Amino acid sequence: MREWSGDTVTGLTSHAADIRDEKRVLEVVQEARPEWIVLAAAYTDVDGCESKPDLAFAVNRDGAVNVAAAAKQVGARLVFLSSDYVFDGKKTTPYETGDARNPQSVYGRTKAEAEVALLDLMPDCCIARTSWLFGVGGKCFPDTILKLAASRPALDVVNDQRGSPTYTEDLARAIIQLCRKNATGIVHATNAGDCSWFELAEEIVSRAGLGTTVCPVSTEQMARPAPRPAYSVLSPARLRALGIEMPFWRDALRRYLEQRQATS
Repeated sequence: MREWSGDTVTGLTSHAADIRDEKRVLEVVQEARPEWIVLAAAYTDVDGCESKPDLAFAVNRDGAVNVAAAAKQVGARLVFLSSDYVFDGKKTTPYETGDARNPQSVYGRTKAEAEVALLDLMPDCCIARTSWLFGVGGKCFPDTILKLAASRPALDVVNDQRGSPTYTEDLARAIIQLCRKNATGIVHATNAGDCSWFELAEEIVSRAGLGTTVCPVSTEQMARPAPRPAYSVLSPARLRALGIEMPFWRDALRRYLEQRQATS
């Protein structure tokens, strides 16, 4: 909403339009009759999805279908935000847009099933997969690390999961360009480069000038309810083919830290 200019943009909260409510979704879409709908709403508590699968599927899959059906009815185009969790993480080279989905978690399955349903219902929709999101104003990994590092001499961080950190402002700009370029099909939209959570934490602590020691540990040592992909780097080839480039993750982290400092 902050990044988009030059067009009339309406932002709806879950209170204004719960995407699980098919009737309400259709009402708001028919009222606005937009050219594009960006569906960023989701139940994103990855571990919570494991214990609440019915809620996860109701929001992430069925809710997405409700929005797509309403978009189709009024002739609107759709961008759906998806995730690296649709993959199993067993590759060692970046995932291409056409690689087989093989989600290992409930959250991943909800997103994978939503992708399939949306492409069936709206073949010209755009699915933008992203990963490791961080931004000011919401719960995210850098914010957690900074808060913990402020009160602890050492932190244990997983070193055997690899992906691409993505700044929400950069993702927002990419989404706007996707709409303006009338993009269709699947694209991967992440900041450039990749790292482990451990490497990201080290960079955060270093840039913040904190003396906290970051210690590498294995996924097994930090067991969580939902399995995480060991490798989920997403290839930017399709995004670049559309003429869209996203900044390197270290540059994105620098800008995030500056913005966080300015708004704290």
